[in-house]
Amino acid sequence: MKITQVCPVSPASASGSQKSLPLTFFDILWLRLPPVQRIFFYEFPHPTHLFFNTLLPKLKQSLSLALGHFFPLAGTLTWPHESNKPIIKSTIDDSVSLTVAESDVDFNHLSGTHQCEATESHHLLSNLTISDEKASVLALQVTLFPNSGLSIGITSHHVVLDGRTSTNFVKSWAYLCSKLGESSSACDLPPELIPFYDRGIIKDPCELDTKYVNDWLKQGGPDNRSLMIWDLQVPEGSSRGLFHLSRSDIDKIKQLVLSKQKGEKKKKNLHLSSYVCSVAYAWVCKVKAEEIENKYVMLGLNIDGRHHLEPPLPPTYFGNCTGLRLAIAETREIVGENGMVVAVEVLNEALETLKDGVLSGAENWSSWLLDGLVHFDVKTIGVAGSPRFEVYSTDFGWGRPKKVEMASIDKTAAFCLSDSKNGDGIEIGFVSKKEAMEAFTSLFVKGLA
Repeated sequence: MKITQVCPVSPASASGSQKSLPLTFFDILWLRLPPVQRIFFYEFPHPTHLFFNTLLPKLKQSLSLALGHFFPLAGTLTWPHESNKPIIKSTIDDSVSLTVAESDVDFNHLSGTHQCEATESHHLLSNLTISDEKASVLALQVTLFPNSGLSIGITSHHVVLDGRTSTNFVKSWAYLCSKLGESSSACDLPPELIPFYDRGIIKDPCELDTKYVNDWLKQGGPDNRSLMIWDLQVPEGSSRGLFHLSRSDIDKIKQLVLSKQKGEKKKKNLHLSSYVCSVAYAWVCKVKAEEIENKYVMLGLNIDGRHHLEPPLPPTYFGNCTGLRLAIAETREIVGENGMVVAVEVLNEALETLKDGVLSGAENWSSWLLDGLVHFDVKTIGVAGSPRFEVYSTDFGWGRPKKVEMASIDKTAAFCLSDSKNGDGIEIGFVSKKEAMEAFTSLFVKGLA
């Protein structure tokens, strides 16, 4: 790969005053977790000069316009001595690093859905600049594959934005890029994309921010104010796969669960949503494929809390607003004959607690993330992303993505769920050892036959 330029892109219409944005407990929860990384692959079967002379200038200009709306992304995460928690500081000198590169790797290989090495796409991403004292928030990379395609790699600091906010930013950038030159209002965003910054709407009567801050201070403490993130490594020999569940596949899974329920005493009416069925199916396949030996297996579910809070937050709220839920089952039951029923039941039980409010159990969230259930023999698996983000609708003006990949799951061993390229069903990204991936593929396909 050849890096052709690394350029700072500043927000358009920057004001002359310094701004800061406080963190809420929703943000602080993710303080030192690894960045979230996504790669958007687009077909672009055109010569190199067309990219550099036409497309790249539009990408830069629209990025500047987007950052004018999403100004904290060009800022710096810092923890002032006079502050009891970190803040996002923004100044008129802020910018985001945009790396532009050319790659001679086979674009169709990287943008395909077949099994491949987990780290093959890492060169399409740039890293955040992070020290004990401060951290950048966003790093971007555009990589051209001459005469075939391009990729846009997004690396974002988890403490500043969750999946919903990250997706809103990328869609805003794409929208502005597609509208450049159309009218004098090309720098305006539609209401459904304008970020909402009011932190006062989030109430914290239980002082969760203080608890989460104190839990982080104890990590490597006793008063560890470092902003360095966890240095998680990709397990050697990891492979990546992308799997598709069509609507008809999901209907098959629903019918399978219902038929298995009829074969035993029906315990309860289960909510068989596409999300629940997809997660349960992937969970069962993974536990079987990896031959997990722990007594228990647990799924960590990320719940977008915006519409669960009182009062509800707008979908464009900027920052983190993600609640956690745990679904736990005995491993022997998940791999047993009625494993799908068990998986769906425990997922239902976990999601049922949302009726008590998204903050039910929030006093334990930092303990779950930092310590896990260390006193139990538990294998934990995370679920990232959401089909509701509709990442495949991200069109910069030259068409929908050929593929969207969440590269950061190779370090966290989480599933990634998204909408599908063709609009039919759900895509599931998964990383595991090569042998387990082959077994997962076999189980995934046979279970739908």
